[in-house]
Amino acid sequence: MIEQLFGSKTRVKLLQLFMSNPNRAFYVREITRKIDEQINSVRRELANLLSIGIISSQESDNKLYYEVNQKYPHYQSLRSIFTNKKAMARSEVKLPEGGVANKLTELGAVELAIMTGTFTRDTSPGVDLLIVGDVNRTKLAKLVEELQQEEGHEIDYALLDPDEFDYRLSVKDRFISNVLGAKKTVAIDTKDRVKQE
Repeated sequence: MIEQLFGSKTRVKLLQLFMSNPNRAFYVREITRKIDEQINSVRRELANLLSIGIISSQESDNKLYYEVNQKYPHYQSLRSIFTNKKAMARSEVKLPEGGVANKLTELGAVELAIMTGTFTRDTSPGVDLLIVGDVNRTKLAKLVEELQQEEGHEIDYALLDPDEFDYRLSVKDRFISNVLGAKKTVAIDTKDRVKQE
């Protein structure tokens, strides 16, 4: 079992969360909700990962945020382990799936979903969530409300149909360029439109 290899179930869940969200920062209480583990266990494992250098921390708005350190020497190897769905299926540990991607797929035919802005603490794109596809707008508004409650602040989002997105991408539209050039997490990309470092 993978938790034996990595020392603890909580550590495995943390690694899965961070490796699946490479440009996303989380604070402690948010992490405990997302991985469903006790706060003391989460704090202990965060301290371990921080001391090794796998994650980094930064204070913002009187909260300490943690995110994966993409300059860590074994980052790519760990990311391939913890984002490989087939390998993870063999584990008995129930790992977080990032939540947002799953919820977005329930809205309709989502071809692309990019989380940026407040999700990545990069305000340059002027939007937090970009969705490309044919979705139920009422369900989308409800999901954004849920996310706002979960995140504790307003979430700005944009919904584009695929043809409009492709056209705006081809003419190097400023809004699209800003989103793609910002710090981001690509939650869904069914047509491989976006490259993510």
